[in-house]
Amino acid sequence: MALQEYKCPNCGAAISFDANTQTMLCPYCDTSIDVAALAATDAGLEQEQTSEAVDLQYSTEAWSEEEQQSLRMYVCSSCGGEIVTDATVGATTCPFCDNPVVVMSQFSGVARPELVIPFKVDKEGAVAALRQHYQGKRLLPKVFKDENHLDEVKGVYVPFWLFDTTLDARMAYRTTSVSAWSDSEYDYIETSYYDVEREGQMTFQMVPADGSSKMPDTLMESIEPYDYSAIEPFQTAYLSGYMANRYDVEPAAVSRRADQRVAISLKEAFDDTVTGYATVQRRRQQVATVERAVHYGLLPVWLLNTSWNGQRYVFAMNGQTGKMVGDLPLDTRAFWLWVIGLFVGIGGVIALIVFLMWMFA
Repeated sequence: MALQEYKCPNCGAAISFDANTQTMLCPYCDTSIDVAALAATDAGLEQEQTSEAVDLQYSTEAWSEEEQQSLRMYVCSSCGGEIVTDATVGATTCPFCDNPVVVMSQFSGVARPELVIPFKVDKEGAVAALRQHYQGKRLLPKVFKDENHLDEVKGVYVPFWLFDTTLDARMAYRTTSVSAWSDSEYDYIETSYYDVEREGQMTFQMVPADGSSKMPDTLMESIEPYDYSAIEPFQTAYLSGYMANRYDVEPAAVSRRADQRVAISLKEAFDDTVTGYATVQRRRQQVATVERAVHYGLLPVWLLNTSWNGQRYVFAMNGQTGKMVGDLPLDTRAFWLWVIGLFVGIGGVIALIVFLMWMFA
């Protein structure tokens, strides 16, 4: 199967997309090429012809049919090395010559992305952001920042289904209004009950749901939001120098999750319009999807793997905004000292209040 590799027109070296300049940059002669200038390279993407499958039966035992369906073999156009990947990898780096390559056939036909958000944060920025992420964490073991080993930093274009959805909603609420007054004999409280109704439509655009079974949904949702004003029509040039997977989860499988997200936002927006009452209780709700469209896009994610004390810690960072999420180890001794100090502090405040009350009683 064919690999697409972009070459520098001046020195012939492999070039890749640079997040800082937003251009294709040669690491040897610093030649910079606008991505739009490479658009013609993608014009033949739909007509890409797949070569004959490579025979993987090179040992005494044949590959199973399941393995042949899940693996792909490619030949690097730069050094001729053979690269074996799974069926969803669309961009990677040759392990022999380290040149970035794009697996064109993985993005042909129905698998071709429609949109892409380019990386805005480069590898050095991702590593610096991880170090910054450690700062200010009082319960992080002090030695972790110095002794943890950064095992792997990968820039990955993750496949996402982006849903445009219009919802029709009707909401009914029971509300109360409370009035209080007094006369020379009694104090009065009057509670009035009202039925309030709201109805209307709301449209949501570009609601993301990741289309990769390899990426945890909660992790991908945690690094949101993306700035969709920077979205671009897909070009393979953006993938050069990064890894990329095509989707292996169909949009129908994730549409329910996207529907749940927009339904929650819609209900909260309707609730916010019911104001001026003492209490508000939503009693009935009817939400129906009126219109839906879906786009296939690639969004930038930095994955950083670190290890410490025999454990592995994975961090994900939004490759556009720099938002970082991930689990950190806990210094149990510092935690318990913090808890004890908290209780001692609270106890001291209570004792001081009691003492003052006794002094001025």
